[in-house]
Amino acid sequence: MSQFQNITTSSIIFLLTGVPGLEDFHTWISIPFCLLYITALSGNSMILFAIVTRPSLHKPMYYFLSMLSTTDLGLSISTLITMLGVFWFNAREISFNACSSQMFFIQLFTVMESSVLLAMAFDRFVAISNPLRYASILTDLKIAQIGVAIITRGTLILTPMVALLKRLSYCRSHVLHHSYCFHPDVMKLSCTDTRVNSAIGLTALITTAGVDLIFIVLSYLLIIKTVLSIASPEERKKAFSTCISHIGAVAVFYIPLISLSFVHRFGKRAPAYIHTMIANTYLLIPPVMNPIIYSVKTKQIRRAVIKILHSKIT
Repeated sequence: MSQFQNITTSSIIFLLTGVPGLEDFHTWISIPFCLLYITALSGNSMILFAIVTRPSLHKPMYYFLSMLSTTDLGLSISTLITMLGVFWFNAREISFNACSSQMFFIQLFTVMESSVLLAMAFDRFVAISNPLRYASILTDLKIAQIGVAIITRGTLILTPMVALLKRLSYCRSHVLHHSYCFHPDVMKLSCTDTRVNSAIGLTALITTAGVDLIFIVLSYLLIIKTVLSIASPEERKKAFSTCISHIGAVAVFYIPLISLSFVHRFGKRAPAYIHTMIANTYLLIPPVMNPIIYSVKTKQIRRAVIKILHSKIT
């Protein structure tokens, strides 16, 4: 049995898929994807550089934004090589170990992004409800501890989910339905019982993104309650305006995630390329949109980015 498991895991080769039915147009399809990757990598790198080099941005809100940009960079890099490799060079083969590693990092950065969005919601709640103690509550040490907790949480939850794939036997087709390794996609290729894997995967989703979304909603209910207690309409407007960027980031993360879940559950009759495009969008939209949202809606970030661009041009 151990020899059989070795053959079906360590030595197995999966075949990645681009956009089913549109293989002849992969070169053209790769152009918008390439532009999205360039936007995501350059935008998040610029925000990170601005926060690191500008002392005026060394505040809790921007530290959390730097965490968000880091997770977006990690998420983009995790899929970049295989996705563009499939579209440009038809490089479809990927070993089981490489597939497991990619799967782990995609899931890890996704969980980290959800956790960072929750931390940012807490940051906005503290800033609005208790502004005088904001700096004393969210100290540099506390923010560092939150960052470590986010990484530890994701690692502990996802390691069993990915590790348990090695116990499965893969005697069916080895063709994956995405241009990267996706946990449910790999699991479906197994010819052994996957109920434990499914249960752990569902538990991981519920205890991360599900729980985070509930607490984000609760945070905003408390924020709304606090803001409505403010007498001045101008102060209410100012308080709400500090949350607009974060609300946008939450929307661009959770709406594609929920859409992907609905398509996988209820869109089984939809063309295969619809599933693929939505799955690719789910991974690319947050890294692309977050830098744009914060650059447009946050005056301090916008000024810092403009100064960086101006200095490079001059």
